Amino acid sequence: ASRRGRAGDVGVMGATQLGVAVPNFWFAMILVLIFSINLRWFSAGGFVGWDKGLFAGLHALTLPAIALALPQAAILARVMRSALLDVLGEDYMRSARAKGLTETSVVVVHVFKNALIPLLTITGPMMANLITGSFFIETIFRIPGLGRYFTTSVFARDYPMIMATALLWSSLIVVIYVLTDIMYALADPRIRYRKD
Repeated sequence: ASRRGRAGDVGVMGATQLGVAVPNFWFAMILVLIFSINLRWFSAGGFVGWDKGLFAGLHALTLPAIALALPQAAILARVMRSALLDVLGEDYMRSARAKGLTETSVVVVHVFKNALIPLLTITGPMMANLITGSFFIETIFRIPGLGRYFTTSVFARDYPMIMATALLWSSLIVVIYVLTDIMYALADPRIRYRKD
C-alpha cells in the first residue's frame, strides 16, 4: 500500500485476484498435480500420522495447509491493502510525517493500528470459511479430520454424526465471532461494550 501503483503492487494485487478467484479445492488438485504427480516432492494424499515423526507429519500437511490458506491469504492481502490506503490518506498521517517521523515509523506505529478494524471484521467470516473449506481439503488429501468424518457420514446417512458435527462447527463459528468482537475492543479503545 505504501508503494501504490508500482510494479510490485500491481503484481501482488494480480496474484491476490487469482487467489480470490480460484476455489481452494481446485487449487488443491493443481497442487497435487504439480508437486505430487509431476515433481514427486510430496505424497498425493493420506496423513501418515505423528508416530512417524514430526517432520513426516508436517511434510504430509504442507500441501493441504497451502491449499486451505492461500485463498484466505489473498483475501486478507486485498482487505489489508485497502484499509492501509484509507488510513494513509487521512490528515493525521500528514501530521505524523510533518513531525519528522520516518515512513517506516508512520506505517508501523500509526497505520497498522488504525487499519486493524477492517482486518478483524473479515477475520471472523474467514475462520468460518476455513472450517467449512476443510471438508473438501480433507477429502482430497485423505486426511482423517472432522471434515472427512462429516462427508462420510453424509454419504452413509449417519444422521446423529451429521448433527453432532454441524453443532460442533456452528459452536466454533459462534466462539470465533465472539472473539472477533472482543478483539475489536482491544484493537480500538473507542469501541466499548456496555449495558444500556
